[in-house]
Amino acid sequence: MKHMPRLAALMAISATTLACLVAPVHAAELPPDVAAKVEKAKKRLVELAADPTVLAAVRDANGHDAGGMNNGKWIELSDTDPAVKATLSSKVSQQIAKWEQSDDTVNKIVLRDQKGNLVGASTRPLIFNNANRAVFSNAIKGQPWSAGEIKPDTSTQIPSVHVAAPVLDGGKTIGVLHAGVTAK
Repeated sequence: MKHMPRLAALMAISATTLACLVAPVHAAELPPDVAAKVEKAKKRLVELAADPTVLAAVRDANGHDAGGMNNGKWIELSDTDPAVKATLSSKVSQQIAKWEQSDDTVNKIVLRDQKGNLVGASTRPLIFNNANRAVFSNAIKGQPWSAGEIKPDTSTQIPSVHVAAPVLDGGKTIGVLHAGVTAK
């Protein structure tokens, strides 16, 4: 018991050190090489978001409900679950995976419908719906977007900067294509 104050102090120092180590790097502090990769990725996502396969998949997803899927259910599913396998093996997911594999600056690409629900992805995302996350809520307004910080990606754990582009159909935003730009 007499070592409790020292233990508490050590824990406080450790927590502070950890916070400094994992604190996000903000936009003004993005290294020039990372900032250049982010801008390049945003432009590329705008191009990819106009792909006919992407447009068809988002239109289809917007015409259906999510079938009761939500973040809690998605997280509980194993990688071998039919719903996960169907999503990641769909035509649009296969195309997205090819795009991700051909770009060594991107570590994932995810397609969302107008409600933020998962439509397709290059890798299994941690959450099914990200409507409340900045990567979706900003791009769904109709303009490309990028985060101003480097953080470990929730799905890949790779230090990344998130970028997103709206999926436009006749000038109307119908979904979002987003990616993690590797910041190493």
